[in-house]
Amino acid sequence: MNLYISVDMEGISGLVDHTHVNSRLHNYERGRKIMTQEANAVVTTAFDKGFREVVINDSHSKMNNILIEELHPETKLITGDVKPYSMVQGLDDSFDAVIFVGYHARASMKGVMTHSMIFGVRNMYINDVQVGELGFNTYVAGYYGVPVIMVAGDDQTALEAESLIPGIHCAVVKEAASRSAAKSLTPIKAQELIKERTSKALDDIHNIKPLVPPDHPTLRIEFANYGQAEWANLMPGTEIEPGTTIVKFQAKDIKEAYQAMLVMTELAMRTTFC
Repeated sequence: MNLYISVDMEGISGLVDHTHVNSRLHNYERGRKIMTQEANAVVTTAFDKGFREVVINDSHSKMNNILIEELHPETKLITGDVKPYSMVQGLDDSFDAVIFVGYHARASMKGVMTHSMIFGVRNMYINDVQVGELGFNTYVAGYYGVPVIMVAGDDQTALEAESLIPGIHCAVVKEAASRSAAKSLTPIKAQELIKERTSKALDDIHNIKPLVPPDHPTLRIEFANYGQAEWANLMPGTEIEPGTTIVKFQAKDIKEAYQAMLVMTELAMRTTFC
């Protein structure tokens, strides 16, 4: 059996603000070490349970955070930027399950360092379903018929996951007090919890169903200001909904919607403020 793991950083134990997740700031090296350890907790559990291949996709920022030299030697790591499918690069129907580690809740929710791809996004929708990174990535997994069986992150991430995926297992490694404060487990205890929940999720793999995306989905992204919407609207096939900062795109499938989201958010980051 094969396992795919997407690892973000904001949901890792002990990490509560951008000094932990920005490579230019003083707490980052500590943060990436703990990130690597939490990813390894999933990997070692999967190999212990007989999985043949385990692939990690580094999914934070420039996507070169995980310390490959500290991973289980049989792990395969997808690392670096640019990736055509970003946080789900390399995911396909050869995998039996997906696990998310270090994930955070979407922009409009309470939670530690919440956002949806960029800080200029207020909300994202697939048809009428509100999604963040977790939801969008789960839809891509569902396109391939692969279930997301476990997520590790803060308590708000768990609430988001449980609202989308019936029966999902969650490892809550910290409880959000605000967007930049939390009551956290220590890394050792967090890794023990992740191993325990991973083991249960892998045993339960056939009882958790993929989140199947709609055919020909409509992607709608609400930006923080009109300038960001104008930049996103430069992508062919998009339109701004009148009187809003929402940019809409009709996609042929969820994969096209995902890449449209990547392009629109990259364009929106070009906005300058004065």
